[in-house]
Amino acid sequence: MPILAYAAIALLLAVSLHTLHKLRRVHVLLYDLRDQARNGQTGLFRQLEALQGLYVELDLKHSLPPTRGWAASPDFLLEVARHARGLKHATVLECSSGISTVVLARCMQLNGTGRVYSLEHDARFAEQTRAQLRRHGLQDWATVIEAPLTPYDLDGQSWPWYDLAQLPALLTVDLLVIDGPPQATRLQARYPAGPLLFPRLNPGAAVYLDDAARPDEQAILRRWRQDFPALAYSSQGCEKGCALIRKD
Repeated sequence: MPILAYAAIALLLAVSLHTLHKLRRVHVLLYDLRDQARNGQTGLFRQLEALQGLYVELDLKHSLPPTRGWAASPDFLLEVARHARGLKHATVLECSSGISTVVLARCMQLNGTGRVYSLEHDARFAEQTRAQLRRHGLQDWATVIEAPLTPYDLDGQSWPWYDLAQLPALLTVDLLVIDGPPQATRLQARYPAGPLLFPRLNPGAAVYLDDAARPDEQAILRRWRQDFPALAYSSQGCEKGCALIRKD
């Protein structure tokens, strides 16, 4: 057989193998897309279930603000609400304000006792949260504190963190919810919650950290475990990740 014929056959085989490889990659990609679609549908259904559960749990008369985008997810809010509903005479502190403020204030109202303090660095968001509290008739159960980000010297570094000057000096906390400041503030932006707020935790207190699946929050949790080894750390299966920290 002429050399050119051998070369043509070899080229044909190479092209065929390359085509099969491409087809296999397309096949795998299609299966990945199918699984992602299924997982997306399952995740959406979970959030709808959690949102429905939240409305039932809180017996709300008005609709909540949107729970997509930057807002806390319904499953995280439901976890926090169920915990808060079991508290009596509780002091709740949250880092950032919004839909979670409304949810926690409603929990306190249903409990008949307790108070929510919400730290918010953005004055516009603070007023929006106050308006939502008034809309739901919850303004007597929560205080939104305008706390601009101010530098704190922690561990030899400067950290922008909520100005705690307006927070009652002797305030101790039964439930701490951390969903701010925004990740764009700086690397490990929520780390200061540990050294600045964990010493205020009462015995039996719980801390919920939102967005705990992100690498930044995972790094923060590792630092907190080193800084506060006496606390108990676990995770909840929420959409964006939820870390639960308890003080015995």
